[in-house]
Amino acid sequence: MVAGKRWREPFDTAALADGFRSEMIQATRKGEAFVIETGLPISHRSKSAAMSWYKFAVQYVDARWSQLGGNSRKNTAKTLTAVTVALLRSQPSQFDPVVVRTALREWAFNANRRSEAPRDMVAILRWVERNSLPVSVWEDPDKVEGVLRAIDTRLDGKQAAAWSRKRHRRILNVVMTYAVRRRILRVNPLPKGKETSAGTKTSNAVDKRSLMNPEQAAAILAWIRYRPRGGERLHAFFTTLYFTGARPEEAVALRLDDVRMPGPDAADQWCELLLHTATPEVGKQWTDTGKIHEERDLKGRAEGETRTVPGHPALTSVLRQHIEREDLGPGELLFQGEKGGVLAGSVIRRAWRSARQAVLPPHVFDSPTGRRVYDNRHTRLTKWLNDGIPPAQVAEWAGNSVPVLLATYARCVDGQMEDLKRRLEAAGDLPGLDRAD
Repeated sequence: MVAGKRWREPFDTAALADGFRSEMIQATRKGEAFVIETGLPISHRSKSAAMSWYKFAVQYVDARWSQLGGNSRKNTAKTLTAVTVALLRSQPSQFDPVVVRTALREWAFNANRRSEAPRDMVAILRWVERNSLPVSVWEDPDKVEGVLRAIDTRLDGKQAAAWSRKRHRRILNVVMTYAVRRRILRVNPLPKGKETSAGTKTSNAVDKRSLMNPEQAAAILAWIRYRPRGGERLHAFFTTLYFTGARPEEAVALRLDDVRMPGPDAADQWCELLLHTATPEVGKQWTDTGKIHEERDLKGRAEGETRTVPGHPALTSVLRQHIEREDLGPGELLFQGEKGGVLAGSVIRRAWRSARQAVLPPHVFDSPTGRRVYDNRHTRLTKWLNDGIPPAQVAEWAGNSVPVLLATYARCVDGQMEDLKRRLEAAGDLPGLDRAD
């Protein structure tokens, strides 16, 4: 018991527990001070005092590398970079601070590239290793607060976005849990309860201003269709996003075999798209294959799970022309880049931005309306809900759970008030209650 707080420590055998207890008794008899934050005598050196934070961070990256996807690897490297800079004995005066962060993010915390680091990067990393504080600094509450302030602040001194702050803290919590599990730290030093979310409140709800009306969407798609370079191919891609609500990384992974087209004489001209793979663009330095894109299962779905999305007859017509024009064969990607292969994210974003700038008035272009390619998905899911499609069905098509769908899009549901009023009136008033004239 130290300062009114009971401390506990498990041991593999009774002999080890008795030995540790004996050490505590001897320290007490000597009148040795105990550290309130750890419950240990000041003479007790834990693993955290013997290991530098930089060395620990590198070991953590290597231990977790194979378990993480490309984006998770990249985000982990960003968080560890900010923390490592905050835990230096002194800030480097002989190196550019931006270059130091690059060395850490792109080389030290990248298990695939660390051994290939250029000489100038190696020199920086050796300096960082020599000047890194021990892991035991996490036992100092003031130091913990300093690190949290550092990861919440951008390089220009302004506060980072709420989502960025929340992501940093979530990753850092996982790192601390790993340290406790490896007995490098005794307890997770990060704040608990309400303190963890102080100043980092975020919302998953879609901003209504980002939604496009049908006229805006039609104008953007029409401009893309007549774009000189790859216009018709990109038009088919963006039309698919708009009518199916697919995520961009899901659409670029579609193959010809995933499209179920109706017969030319069929009365029902709706098509179906089978989504089963996502191909996000994460950067070749973060993938094990050395490719820019990483293939993985659908977001939020079990391994190997698929979902089917209906395609409006207008989309059926566009896709039928696209398949014939591109002369696609079985197994080929439905939407390809100019040289084949996966459609590049930079091409997608550039085409969308150019189209918005060309067709939208300046004040609308500068607004959130359709600013991101992902806003095609937001617009479609909102329209399905506004058209009265049951949330459970929309969630199935979208690849979301119903709670997530409603939390994200409930504020955007509009235009149903008159119908709801009629339903309430049809239910009737209380028996015998006359309305006032």
